Amino acid sequence: MDTDDPRRPLLGTTVRTNRLRRTASKLCSVESWKRRFPITIWLPKYSFEYLIRDAIAGITVGLTSIPQGIAYAMVAGLPPQVGLYSSIFPGLVYMIFGSCKDVTVGPTAILAALLAKYVAKSADFAYLASFLSGCFILLLGVLQLGFLLDFISKPVISGFTTAAAMQISASQLKPLFRIQGSSGNTFIGAIINFFKNIKTVQLWDTLLGVCSIGALLLLKRATIPVSPSTSERAARWAGAWLNVVRARNALVVFAAAILAFALQLYDITPFALTGTIHGGLPHFGVPPFHTVVNNQTLNFHEMLSVFGVEGFVMPLVAILESIAIAKAFAGSAAVDGTQEMLAIGACNVLASLCQAMPATGSFTRTAINHASGVVTPAGCFFKAMLVLLAVTLMSDAFYFIPRATLAAIIIVAMFSLMELQIIRTMWRNSKTELVVYGCTLWLGALVGLEYGIVCGAAADVTRALARAARPPLPHHTLKVGNQDCVSITITGALSYSSSQHIQERVRRYATTNGTVVVIDARLLHAMDLGVAANLIAVILDLEKEGYTFLLWNFKETLKKLLEDLHCGFDSHFVDGPSIDRHILGLQFSR
Repeated sequence: MDTDDPRRPLLGTTVRTNRLRRTASKLCSVESWKRRFPITIWLPKYSFEYLIRDAIAGITVGLTSIPQGIAYAMVAGLPPQVGLYSSIFPGLVYMIFGSCKDVTVGPTAILAALLAKYVAKSADFAYLASFLSGCFILLLGVLQLGFLLDFISKPVISGFTTAAAMQISASQLKPLFRIQGSSGNTFIGAIINFFKNIKTVQLWDTLLGVCSIGALLLLKRATIPVSPSTSERAARWAGAWLNVVRARNALVVFAAAILAFALQLYDITPFALTGTIHGGLPHFGVPPFHTVVNNQTLNFHEMLSVFGVEGFVMPLVAILESIAIAKAFAGSAAVDGTQEMLAIGACNVLASLCQAMPATGSFTRTAINHASGVVTPAGCFFKAMLVLLAVTLMSDAFYFIPRATLAAIIIVAMFSLMELQIIRTMWRNSKTELVVYGCTLWLGALVGLEYGIVCGAAADVTRALARAARPPLPHHTLKVGNQDCVSITITGALSYSSSQHIQERVRRYATTNGTVVVIDARLLHAMDLGVAANLIAVILDLEKEGYTFLLWNFKETLKKLLEDLHCGFDSHFVDGPSIDRHILGLQFSR
């Protein structure tokens, strides 16, 4: 069509209108809304068999959620019931919006550790953190910005997770041994405090804590193997015992609480106990937008300044944890990252209205949910109902739970989070990624978790930029007829940052390996203007010195780019499956 055609603006408007209609139709379709409310997909197909399996899985997970919820609330410095509330209400929301049947939502050790320094000022920061995290994650989901998480690499996530596990484990040394002093805000701080106050170690708490760790580890490994030759009765017994193993946290807590209660009957209290838990339902209402710290009232703006830029780490960690867990248990099925963002965001917004701490997917509880044979997200409902029953009708029973046992549960849970085996893999295959892992791990352990993940991400970006600025240029020499040649392969998409590097390497390889230079572009997809200009400059410069260049199998778009930059450059381009005949053609032409 003629570019001066008066119908062209009208055509462009029509195309844009049709595009908007298609987008609106897609967003407003029944299938689109069903994806945003996954419960509408699985609930119509629900059956009695699903109900039984989901109930078994939910109750099994709930038995683990109760002691972990109490323990993680104490890690954050919050009242124990807050951790239970975070297992109830976010789980009900995830049942409606969650897209992964295995994921179970609630408080986690990493979020508790990140929250602790803010809660030290006021518990109101925990509820506001839930609200702000939920709004931020919801915004990411609405804008479909899940791809931003792709910029946080596996070494950064592994280093951060290991640093968090180290810090949380170290912070539990205080209740495990019942020593005096602070738990410390970092791994090194907790270790220093432990050795500084090691003379205050209490014998009975230490003995109970060590025995609890031993019992948990023994139960974890005490599975009964089943083979095809195993009898039906033995297989049934093995399955029943497996459920006992999965509920090991609850069983160890139950045994320790019975011991503490029995000793209390004789007026003996050798252990530090959890104490009174204010059961019942939470106070429902909007999150606190002002609080009092050291007899000084802080308004919403001042509370935001306390969170600072570091506050963004919490929602990022929450969605990273949840999506990583969903992908780990989804198998070959695709994970809808946008839907998971919407679900986790909604979970945290509701948590803020129920006096609950921030929540996200839990690896430990999700693994138990998966192993228990959960079929749909309805498993979250049964888990929430069990925890609700516990916090409303059985809260008095939590008084006798020893703190050393809760510390043991957290420490054992952290063992599975420490990804140390990845160090060997990176040492053998990618030492630059090992540097990124090390930066994240040690800064997180020494300075703070939020600084570790920020530094790790920055190191990863630096590594990516360095790779973009210094792309590999494989080359090899060859002899065709009596011609000494060098073939230089350029690959991928070359950005402007590599223009000088490309120019210098082409000059070096050309001047040291032969008079005929082949630029092999079979694997080259794109190049920036600066790269193209520098490539032309070095080719023209070396041709004056007697070198001959053949540009082999360049894409048409790249040919056009080079021709636009230097008229008549198309004489350099050659195509075909073999370069030999073109080199021989040069020999015969001479």
